[in-house]
Amino acid sequence: MLAPVYRRRFEQNAARAGVGPQDRRRAIAEAGRMLLELPRLWLRPHGQPMADPLRWEGAELIEAALHRPGGLIFMTPHLGSFEVAAQAYAERFGGRQPMTVLYRPARKSRLRAFEDGARARPGLRTAPASLAGVRQLVRALQAGQTVGVLPDQVPPEGLGVWVPFFGRPAYTMTLVARLVRQTGATLLLAWCERLPRGAGYVIRVAPPSEPLPASSADGEPRSGVGPGPEAWVRDSAAAINRSMEALIATHPSHYLWGYHRYKAPRGPR
Repeated sequence: MLAPVYRRRFEQNAARAGVGPQDRRRAIAEAGRMLLELPRLWLRPHGQPMADPLRWEGAELIEAALHRPGGLIFMTPHLGSFEVAAQAYAERFGGRQPMTVLYRPARKSRLRAFEDGARARPGLRTAPASLAGVRQLVRALQAGQTVGVLPDQVPPEGLGVWVPFFGRPAYTMTLVARLVRQTGATLLLAWCERLPRGAGYVIRVAPPSEPLPASSADGEPRSGVGPGPEAWVRDSAAAINRSMEALIATHPSHYLWGYHRYKAPRGPR
């Protein structure tokens, strides 16, 4: 994290979002804590519960969503301990409806195999950020299951649009909007706050601060006027970015500002 390129990107992204010096210093410390907790999370034997104190706020929204058709989509940005959020869901709700998490596989095959084995657990499955992974997510939602997505993750080329994120165009996934349109899934925000001094975690669940634009199941506006399906998808991606901005603004010291959010996408796999 101390590499010059990373630090420069960190400072530029944080400054663009109006993050002050104190929150920037805290964000660097939180990023370090995230790296330190990964071995424990990934290497813990399957079936062994997390030992950390953990509480939920908004779990009743999950309970309600699991009783609706169309499945549930969690949007979790690179905020706090997103790895803990997925594993905690699997422990509490995975026996009823498993979660499939979309992620970007490592380029090296050995590391990719390790990540697959470390992340996949009882009640928690993984799907690569590819067309095959998208089909896997659709099947999960059609079965009434849960899907986890990092909506600020840069998608492969052809699976996103350029819309603003903290005032600068960022290649943003259209996947969430398309999944909602195709399956009627419930859309919720979920983020995991890492408490100070090893006091554990709080997972907070809430609706997006800005709902997706109204549309019918086929993507046409309910009013019969206004943007068509592709414009609706673009408008929805922009609305999701605004919801991410609002959420990140409440916990700027927990966001991974060094993430290469504004990079050009990779080619499709």
